[in-house]
Amino acid sequence: MADSAFFCTLSHEGVLAVRGVDAGKFLQGQLTCNIDYLSDVKATLGARCTQKGRMQSSFRILIEGDGYLLAMARELIEAQLLDLKKYAVFSKSKLTDESASWARFSLNDGDGALAALGLDLPQDTDAVVRANDLIAIRVSPGRAELWARVDQASDVHTRLAGLLAEGSLNDWLLGQIRAGIGQVVGQTRESFIPQMLNLQAVGGVSFKKGCYTGQEIVARMQYLGKLKRRLYRLNLSSNELPEPGTPLFSPVHSSAVGEVVIAATAANGIELLAVLQADAAEDGNIHLGAAEGLALQLSDLPYTLDSKLETQR
Repeated sequence: MADSAFFCTLSHEGVLAVRGVDAGKFLQGQLTCNIDYLSDVKATLGARCTQKGRMQSSFRILIEGDGYLLAMARELIEAQLLDLKKYAVFSKSKLTDESASWARFSLNDGDGALAALGLDLPQDTDAVVRANDLIAIRVSPGRAELWARVDQASDVHTRLAGLLAEGSLNDWLLGQIRAGIGQVVGQTRESFIPQMLNLQAVGGVSFKKGCYTGQEIVARMQYLGKLKRRLYRLNLSSNELPEPGTPLFSPVHSSAVGEVVIAATAANGIELLAVLQADAAEDGNIHLGAAEGLALQLSDLPYTLDSKLETQR
């Protein structure tokens, strides 16, 4: 179903809210993305890093009301709130878990359904449109999120079901993998710097905004370092879905050369995103779980890594 029109409920993610008069200023000093880039018609990907540049969370962030909403893996919300609150003590901003306040749906090739709900969503990635107390976000070509207040959830679900087939979360994650968008989850918290997930290539890192937590490490890697690991897309002939964090091996290396980021079932096996050592990826002899484990095949990503373009935002 991943190649057809469908919708599903985004049950795997929660919503962290940062509200108040200092919310934007506070977040600008904490996140990899440029808060000044956001508007009522523009969202973005981003991450929160440790001082050492390791990602505690990755998310999609948008403006809402008197603050900002960050959609991230549900199991990360509590720990991310606790960490951010330590830095918000002297800021006029309030951080809360608003997961129970929002219903979020994904739509694949669902622009007609959005239009029926009064939402004319532009094709540009990160575009946002709002109408009838609903919010739609273009997350990649042909793919969109629809946000609704929880009291509208049942009605929105019913209306979507009358317009589109209902798919599974696996179908949606398969589309995310094919779009080359990695994601931090509980098993991979603080495992990656942003460039390991190609976050700079999909607009989630600003190199012009100034200081934020972990900025020195991230910037140094972009301008001075040589990235040894990055995100790749792979295929696996198996019916058993590997968990995020599952190690990957190459027979010519003595230790693990990477780990699974996210995976989903496809028509002919498993498709996944993984962070891999560049030299192991070039060799192409990658195995799941052990050097003699199931072999994986590399696939193309839908974007090109280009440092000149990645530093413009």
